[in-house]
Amino acid sequence: MTETQGLEDVVAADSAICYIDGDRGVLSYRGIDIHDLAGKASFEEVCFLLWEGRLPRRDELTVLQATLGNERAVPAKALELIASVARDSVPMDALRTTVSALSAYDPDGTAMTPEANRRKAVRLTAQLATLVAAIHRIRQGKPVVPPDPGRTQADDFLRMMSGETARSAAVQAFDTALVLHADHELNASTFAARVTAATLADMHAAITSAIATLKGPLHGGANEGVMKMLLEIGSLDRVEEDLRGRLARKEKIMGFGHRVYTTEDPRATHLREMSRAVAEASGETLWYDLSRRIEQVVREQKKLNANVDFYSASLYHVLGIPNELFTPIFAVSRISGWTAHVLEQYANNRLIHPRAEYTGPKYPQPYVPIEKR
Repeated sequence: MTETQGLEDVVAADSAICYIDGDRGVLSYRGIDIHDLAGKASFEEVCFLLWEGRLPRRDELTVLQATLGNERAVPAKALELIASVARDSVPMDALRTTVSALSAYDPDGTAMTPEANRRKAVRLTAQLATLVAAIHRIRQGKPVVPPDPGRTQADDFLRMMSGETARSAAVQAFDTALVLHADHELNASTFAARVTAATLADMHAAITSAIATLKGPLHGGANEGVMKMLLEIGSLDRVEEDLRGRLARKEKIMGFGHRVYTTEDPRATHLREMSRAVAEASGETLWYDLSRRIEQVVREQKKLNANVDFYSASLYHVLGIPNELFTPIFAVSRISGWTAHVLEQYANNRLIHPRAEYTGPKYPQPYVPIEKR
């Protein structure tokens, strides 16, 4: 066997969902470039694209928007569960536990037909926004804000989280952020979802696996680390000294470099501009200015490019999203891609069963009776 650490560059599945060319900085959903989708297509359009393989007609989009709105409400027992675990758990743990429990209340139960799984994909995508907002409200000691089925996913999430209707510019920025995070081929959480689905476990089990994987700081928690760094630095005149210290201590600077992209992450291109625009509109430019200076120093010192996590931190902060929700919000977007991959796995399934390169003691080793050990 040939050893490949972390399965790097190993093709583990055929997929028609997401195309990436890391050398050219290309990311596309179903062949449509992310630069053509960001700021133009809504999150709901992208959901349809990921699930169906094409962009929706106007009537199809209207139906999907209505369905997502109607499915956004979660069962009362799920809210009771959140209330019992959210205060004593980090949000990602509460989200993972609640998504797993939702399988018991899903109208399609254990049904595994393509139609039932498609309905589960829509339902879970709608419900994750409500769950994350509810977890936040309960942790803040505030009443849960029920969903408004007439609103878009981005609009309603910001309203359920804060209790107030968000500015249209904030809704547009957040909607674009959801589009940018919707899918990214076989990243760690998506691969975990497909491995689980390949055993023919149900949709909720697969998504629970994805959420558990996303929790890790090397995957979904990076933008939390970015915001922590920004808060620690605090002012522009401290950037260079602080970064020199971090680099001298060989600390990882969160939000830079990527396993796939050798050039700039195309999602970072949009998030940088969105962070600037929202900062200037709000008058709170410090976090964008800090991010811009850090990016310049890291590029000069380490020749590394910002990735999707770097500017999403300052963007979410100015949108009023607390640091501890950054990773759960990743899930609010990526649920669309996760479910698309699970549906694709079910449609052409084969159990995912890789091999390991054995590095233990040389075979055969003798068995030593316990009295002689």
